[in-house]
Amino acid sequence: HADIVREVQAAITANAVVVVGMAQNPFPKKAKKALDAAGVPYEYLQYGSYLGEWRRRNALKMWTGWPTFPMVFVNGTLVGGADDLSKLIASGELERMLAQGRG
Repeated sequence: HADIVREVQAAITANAVVVVGMAQNPFPKKAKKALDAAGVPYEYLQYGSYLGEWRRRNALKMWTGWPTFPMVFVNGTLVGGADDLSKLIASGELERMLAQGRG
């Protein structure tokens, strides 16, 4: 399932913030709401639901080493999930990271 990894890599290259999620999971929605509230643009990629596309999502888990969804990338770096993103926003760190760009 290298195609899914390439698709996510392309999105990460083209966008400062990328959220990778799945249907029926409340945490990708939480991440998107937090970004919307902070006025931060992002690219959202959704792959299946609890019942579908789990093999493809598993390829992403193996590639990143991150076991859950969403996977939130900022400037090409995996920063974690929805709770990690909320902490970055609350602390102002996300804003600093975006201002610095890809370094």
